[in-house]
Amino acid sequence: MTQTDGAARRTGRPAPAAPAGVPVDEPARPDRIRRPGDALRFLSSVTGLALVMLLVSIAQQTAHGLQTDITEGTAHAPRVLLSLATLVSGFGVLAVPVAYAAERLFHKDGKRVAIALLAAIIALALTIAVDDWVHAAAPGGALDELIWGGSRTPLVRVDITPVIAFVSAVGMAGRPRWQAAVWSMIALAALTGLTASSVSVAALAATYFLGRAIGHGTLYAVGIPNPRPPGTAVVAALARLGLRPTRAAALPGTSPERRRYGVAVAHPPGTAPADPTGAALPPGERQLDVAVLDRDTQTAGLLYRIWRLIRFREATPDRALRSLRRSLERESLMSYAVAAAGVPTPRLVGTCEVGTEAALLAYAHVPGRPLADLADDEITDELLAAAWRRLRRLQAARLAHRRLEGAALRVDDAGEVSLVDLDAGEIAAGDLSLRLDVAQLLTTLALRAGAERAVRTAAAELGEEALAAVVPLLQRVALSRATRQALRHDKELLTRIREQIVRLEPEVDLAPIRLERFRPGTIVSIVALSIAAYIVIPQVSNIDVGHLISTARWWWVAAGGAAAALTYVAAALMLMGFVPERLPLGRTVAVQVAASFVKLVAPAAVGGVAINTRYLQKAGVRPGPAVAGVGASQLTGMVTHILLLVVFGFVTGSTGTATKDLAPSRTVVVILLAVAVTAAVALTIPRIRRLVTTRLGSMFSGVLPRLIDVLQSPRKLATGLGGTLLLTVAFVICLDASIRAFGGSLPLTTVAVVFLTANALGSAAPTPGGLGAVEGALTLALTISGLTAETATSAVLLFRLLTLWLPVLPGWAAFAFLQRKEAI
Repeated sequence: MTQTDGAARRTGRPAPAAPAGVPVDEPARPDRIRRPGDALRFLSSVTGLALVMLLVSIAQQTAHGLQTDITEGTAHAPRVLLSLATLVSGFGVLAVPVAYAAERLFHKDGKRVAIALLAAIIALALTIAVDDWVHAAAPGGALDELIWGGSRTPLVRVDITPVIAFVSAVGMAGRPRWQAAVWSMIALAALTGLTASSVSVAALAATYFLGRAIGHGTLYAVGIPNPRPPGTAVVAALARLGLRPTRAAALPGTSPERRRYGVAVAHPPGTAPADPTGAALPPGERQLDVAVLDRDTQTAGLLYRIWRLIRFREATPDRALRSLRRSLERESLMSYAVAAAGVPTPRLVGTCEVGTEAALLAYAHVPGRPLADLADDEITDELLAAAWRRLRRLQAARLAHRRLEGAALRVDDAGEVSLVDLDAGEIAAGDLSLRLDVAQLLTTLALRAGAERAVRTAAAELGEEALAAVVPLLQRVALSRATRQALRHDKELLTRIREQIVRLEPEVDLAPIRLERFRPGTIVSIVALSIAAYIVIPQVSNIDVGHLISTARWWWVAAGGAAAALTYVAAALMLMGFVPERLPLGRTVAVQVAASFVKLVAPAAVGGVAINTRYLQKAGVRPGPAVAGVGASQLTGMVTHILLLVVFGFVTGSTGTATKDLAPSRTVVVILLAVAVTAAVALTIPRIRRLVTTRLGSMFSGVLPRLIDVLQSPRKLATGLGGTLLLTVAFVICLDASIRAFGGSLPLTTVAVVFLTANALGSAAPTPGGLGAVEGALTLALTISGLTAETATSAVLLFRLLTLWLPVLPGWAAFAFLQRKEAI
């Protein structure tokens, strides 16, 4: 209900009618749109279907027990009542949707009904195909027994799934009676199916999610008739507010969440404007800036908001999804609160719903340009001070803007600053939200005026203590998305801001506040470890450990252990060869042993680099040369690894003829070509190319000068290259000994190819120590090479035991010893 509607009820006079013939200049509206909400509902339904399959497969007895309880519970119901319920549900589950479709056709909504019928047809065809496939593929077999209890019941209900798809696609929002009638019939049909044991609980759950997925998937694929009200409807809504629009035009720069219109309205005769705007308009007119909130755009950016809500710690967490009414009320309340705090902001003239699919907020137009559009010479210290005064008033009133970007600060010709875009604001804000506002505005102004000017003007208005409290929050994750993107072009800006504040307050606490509940890498590691466990646990569970121990050839186990120990000496020599400074062999070996412990808490390609760099710095090597030395050893190891893989691949693929034609193995060639093509295609994408260039540049910066230094010392070069080759040889010997410990045998060149391939995969895997990736790759490669599955699995587990698990305890001891000696 609008303010004018309420006044009309009190006075008995009708609300003003929409003015006729008001020109509206706006782009052509698309006939059909795809709503983000339909895509999200489709994904959630598919996820629900997958969870049903998973839960039933791991909770088979629970599903069977629930089915039995329902059957026994309804067995005592009167037979007449059950028959009547079956008759009513069988008729109503089709009759009610048909009646609703007829009602929609009567209201000329035939396009939506046609889309819903298409979804129902797709659901019908799919359910018939799925049921026929299941019973044909495994009638009474493992699939039938595991998921549906072997009862030969349908996988999904053919009679209900199309109805659910139809209801999901036809749209019943705002029709509670129709919704109640349709879902009551569907629930009754499901209940009668359970009582007759013609369907399982799991099948009903799968039916629901499948029907919803098909309905919303069809809506998103086909699109729906555009429900967004046109500009003429916006003008008519403004008329109901008691305004008199004379013309309107859509404003450029409309965001996905809202549309904006500039509307000229006429003053009643003999009155003056309520605000000093509209100087460029004809006499008797003023301009309004109208923001239109469309219901179908409320889910825009929902996944991003959910991600931030889950990932970040906030004093007052916001809802990821807000209704149209809540969004309207929140922005209105924030606008009134900001105006009451004495902060210049466009005056809210009125709010109104535009039909059932949108709402509007009408603001008095404030002339000016966004801060982001100003030239550099226009951003004066007086302008920066004015922006800080606006923030100071917000902070005094406990108001948080939450998005103080360049577009949120509007500057007029006199240099006055107004705050706009209040839709994300927060009243009664906590200390954390207020400090985040300061951090955001500091970064926004520093992007335009530099760190020194931004900090200096802020200190003059807010005080040095307020700035000192913001230093721990100067993190990329604390800033808005647009600001983080801008910081990509000036990655050191936050550091310069901190330095400027520290000059004012030398005693400031520089330790950052942890704003993240978890980092994205944590999620990747958890998922990767889950996959690794899924791969490794079945391998271990199928092995008879007692038989394994009794049949193992222990002299080969000892040989493998000796080769595994030799890898630490080789890694130490490899590092020592690429550092001009003299390093003690014993302590360097201890560092490599300690790295075996670190590998369990970091990916294999990261843990060793970090601990070696730390060791070199503690040994007196400057940070730059330390990073360059480790980078040189890593680069040499990578190049050597690739060359050895190619060489052994050629040798492995050579024919057995007397000519010893060293033609490469066809498999090796195919793999190398596939990797090369994939890398080439990936590097054509600018974002991936920049990422690879940045990562390699940061990893190997200064490597070339360090390699030149090493080349000038033959002894260092021999040590580094010798350690690199010895490292690979030791690992290959360890894997070969592990294979021979269980009676297997492969050519040494084949073992080398297997190890080099698996080690490359393990280095790229994000799991600690390459867990899962190495085991899977080694087992698969050894099996393809001719070993039995049992021998390959046993050899891989022994190899990983010698190289990954057994060194953990000595690694922890070495790590603690080196820390106590302050060597790392």
